[in-house]
Amino acid sequence: MPSGLVALALGGFGIGLTEFLIAGLLPQVASSFAVSEAAAGWLISGYALSVAVGAIALTAATTRLPRKAVLVGLVALFVVGNLLSALAPSYPVMLLGRIVAALCHGSFFGIGSLVARSLVAPEKKSRAVAVMFAGLTLANVLGVPFGALVGERWGWRAAFWAVTAIGVLALAGIAALVPDEAGETRPPTATGHSGAALPAPPTPPAPADGLRAQFRAFRSSQVWLTLTATALSYGGMFGAFSYIAYTFTEVGGFSPADVAWLLMVYGVGLVVGNLVGGRAADHDRDRALVLALLGLAVTLAVFGLLAGSATASVILVFLMGLFGFAGVPGMITRVTDFAHGAALAASANVSASNIGNALGAWLGGLAITAGLGYTAPLYVGAGIVLISVIVMVVAARQAKSSARQTEHCV
Repeated sequence: MPSGLVALALGGFGIGLTEFLIAGLLPQVASSFAVSEAAAGWLISGYALSVAVGAIALTAATTRLPRKAVLVGLVALFVVGNLLSALAPSYPVMLLGRIVAALCHGSFFGIGSLVARSLVAPEKKSRAVAVMFAGLTLANVLGVPFGALVGERWGWRAAFWAVTAIGVLALAGIAALVPDEAGETRPPTATGHSGAALPAPPTPPAPADGLRAQFRAFRSSQVWLTLTATALSYGGMFGAFSYIAYTFTEVGGFSPADVAWLLMVYGVGLVVGNLVGGRAADHDRDRALVLALLGLAVTLAVFGLLAGSATASVILVFLMGLFGFAGVPGMITRVTDFAHGAALAASANVSASNIGNALGAWLGGLAITAGLGYTAPLYVGAGIVLISVIVMVVAARQAKSSARQTEHCV
């Protein structure tokens, strides 16, 4: 494993930790600033909205800059945002810190995924992206309990100081370990076990610098189909996940105290799914994506049927995380391949996932409001993911047909 990948994973861990730990600190933060729970909730929703905006805006603004330098700048922005939160004398400053930290989120994972895949041989590109995202999935497992534990012992500010320190380490690691030319063009030539040079990657080189060249990548129907599948798959999973605590307690018979470890089971599923999905995507990407999405749709539907069983709930929430994140590395490499390496497309994939999150949570909430019960978001999620399966099948068939036409012409 290239050491630069470890540095990128550490950056992903810090950014993921910032996103998730606040959930365990909201009561303390609300009490500290004397604001309502609803106002404190903006520290979560405001972060999510800033991720969607920052992913496009910052990537577009930095298209002409070296990607390593951009990553260093993004992590520096992350450090500043968390430092603001740690020192915040008032709620508005705290919210500002959250927004500043969130702005780097989408661009870091978008640009970072291009840099990660450039550090390895072409046949390992999805696994490289999975290693980078392993930091994010670990943060999902540890974020809430980490925030709650540190906040309880040393106060909520200590949690943000800890994340700031992680950001400084990631900044130093990326500056020292990621090659200056990483991600600028096609991946560098790698060597096999015998020392012989491996063939150059089959994907086209990155487009010329400039915003216009980046936007040209969106002329590809495959880019739009992949972004749509990403938004729908995230929407289905997180639409169900947003209300999973109610499903556990109101349907499954779990106590509120059980929810924390059940969410950790889900997080372990994310970690496993991310790593397995990355390896599978390097063998047959489109097939792996279709199977992952189909597995998620089936899991959500079965979860809705068996939510009253405690044993089934534990197994199914693990599978929900596994299938839900198994497609992430493949989706990212797919959109960047068809976008010819455009960083803006990679960041748009992150924005699409956040838009999907918001859509899924909204539809799941509507189902509950309509009186359909706390299993309804699971069925709604299954339906949304099933549409993403159809989109992915269409995309895969179009891509295969186009490849055959190209071979015939050659």
